[in-house]
Amino acid sequence: MAITSINPANGTIIKSYQQLSDEQIAHKINQTHEAWLLWKHTDLSERSKLLNKLAEVLQSRKNELAQLMALEMGKPIKQGASEIEKCAAVCTYYADHAADFLKDELIATDASKSYVTYQPIGVVLAIMPWNFPFWQVFRFLAPALAAGNSGVLKHASNVPGCALAIEEMVQQAGFPAHVFQTLLAGSSQVDAMIENPLIKAVTLTGSNQAGIKVAQKAGSLIKKTVLELGGSDAYIILEDADLELAATTCTDSRLINSGQSCIAAKRFIVVEAVAEQFTQLMLQKMSAKVMGDPMNETADVGPQARVDLRDELHEQVQRSIQAGVQCILGGKVPEGNNAFYPPTILTKVTKGMPAFDEEMFGPVAAIISAKNEEEAIKLANDSIFGLGGAIFTGDVARGERLAATQLEAGSCFVNSLVKSDPRLPFGGVKQSGYGRELGMIGMHEFVNIKTVYVR
Repeated sequence: MAITSINPANGTIIKSYQQLSDEQIAHKINQTHEAWLLWKHTDLSERSKLLNKLAEVLQSRKNELAQLMALEMGKPIKQGASEIEKCAAVCTYYADHAADFLKDELIATDASKSYVTYQPIGVVLAIMPWNFPFWQVFRFLAPALAAGNSGVLKHASNVPGCALAIEEMVQQAGFPAHVFQTLLAGSSQVDAMIENPLIKAVTLTGSNQAGIKVAQKAGSLIKKTVLELGGSDAYIILEDADLELAATTCTDSRLINSGQSCIAAKRFIVVEAVAEQFTQLMLQKMSAKVMGDPMNETADVGPQARVDLRDELHEQVQRSIQAGVQCILGGKVPEGNNAFYPPTILTKVTKGMPAFDEEMFGPVAAIISAKNEEEAIKLANDSIFGLGGAIFTGDVARGERLAATQLEAGSCFVNSLVKSDPRLPFGGVKQSGYGRELGMIGMHEFVNIKTVYVR
């Protein structure tokens, strides 16, 4: 079977790749396990040196990789360059901090010596999505390799070129052969990968449906998983907010990656006193964004990654309109053989409508009115998701209190858009998943936290 990448901006075939057989996949996993048996004993200073080299390789190929993302999944090229810079940053971060994160922790007990040590566990399987085809992988890859693990990647089928480029760059940086490999495989082959006894843990970023399947399979084999799933992040705009800042930030967050981000702002819950003013400001800012060829530096919004995904998004918009939503911008499918969808604003959104209840994975903003702070918090939390959230207010202490104690989400920001950062743990609650990536906690997800007791 072939895995084919298609340019979503014009529907043309970019390249086809041969899908691996089950036997070839098992062979590659065995190679990665054999590489781990040596890699786990490699001095941490050498691992860090190679991570720094990998960061240099990423920077040197930044423009090429941004073009590849624009071709395969439609990311605006100026956003692609920033994604590669972030990948380089996560490599240098773990190169600089792995020694501190992995150092033995002495604990006083009745023993002459007792401590916790952090040891690598083996081959980690990463199942990754197309929307940030490099960043999603590197935020697993950097801490996993720094900790002494090895890894195999099952990437989304529409970004095979990106997947192979990652393996190529790991080799270019000088890592041992097979310590990280890309597996060009189909979704139907994932179960067999998880069942392979050499796979010790699984990390997945993807849909809720994919998360359920992976968790069930891995759980039946008692294998550790980290799941980062969907989100319907709520941004609360209170009556004392800087509305210019709020509207600008909300627009940028909603349209990042052409709206295809788990932690993009999706529901905008605005206190009634400022709802009309905020809506008009957001309408102005969303209308000013340029939709166009992702290869063009002027494009703010590119196509959706695939036509079927665009069509699913439009169907959600149409069902919301039928339920009583008012569409004040966009909401129409452009003509042509492409996957574009325009920046869209929906108002009069309430509970029970797709725009409120479901994840809208594209450039569609749902504006929801709340009577006051209390109702705004209630509406924000009234979701099956809990990935991120933000609060806009002129009273920073008020915003911090609400973010820290009231919002039900894994990442809560005040007067800023929600974003992942190598220094901070990242993940969700409720149906947005479990476990954490990034920071020290992210590194510790895939190590044996081992107690050593010496009488």
